[in-house]
Amino acid sequence: MLRVGLTGGIGSGKSSVSAILADRGALVIDADGLARKVVAPGTPGLADILVAFGPGVIGDDGSLDRAAMAQRVFDDPAARQQLEAIIHPRVRARAAEIESQAAADAVVVHDIPLLVETGQGDRFDAVVVVDCPPDVQVERLTRQRGMSRSAAEARIAAQASREDRLALADHVVDNSGSLEQLRTVVDQLWTALNDHSGVRG
Repeated sequence: MLRVGLTGGIGSGKSSVSAILADRGALVIDADGLARKVVAPGTPGLADILVAFGPGVIGDDGSLDRAAMAQRVFDDPAARQQLEAIIHPRVRARAAEIESQAAADAVVVHDIPLLVETGQGDRFDAVVVVDCPPDVQVERLTRQRGMSRSAAEARIAAQASREDRLALADHVVDNSGSLEQLRTVVDQLWTALNDHSGVRG
């Protein structure tokens, strides 16, 4: 089994890369998707969030109000750490369960937006960073997600720096071009991962 950590800044197109890798045969474990599941209504995770943050972050339908939660922790590092202490161990435990069911020769890609911020680089055989210039990130966030330019820049600034991500990378996927160009780059990455030329030591 080859364990790959995949990360990239907001608006970098990391989801597009993980989708292409899944099409090529990788088992993709989506940390964001798991993070939603471990705080779904009725879970111990959501119960812990209610205790820690109060009913103001719970929607009328009983689910986590993600916008309210994001606003609550965005400028409060202590609150963010408290939230991460609830979610991250549960996500990692679920990811480990899924990985344990993979075939011995599988390429398992852990899609983790905060891989650098949470210091997980050394957990993987290889780290792949999806990269593009900040102005491309801003353009995508304003066009695709309807953010204002200032909001997009604030979200980018709240994450690890581009330099810190690139310093951790065993492979860099340039996603500043077209989807066709991206597929070509990811195909080259897939070949490198499968012949283990793209694996540490």
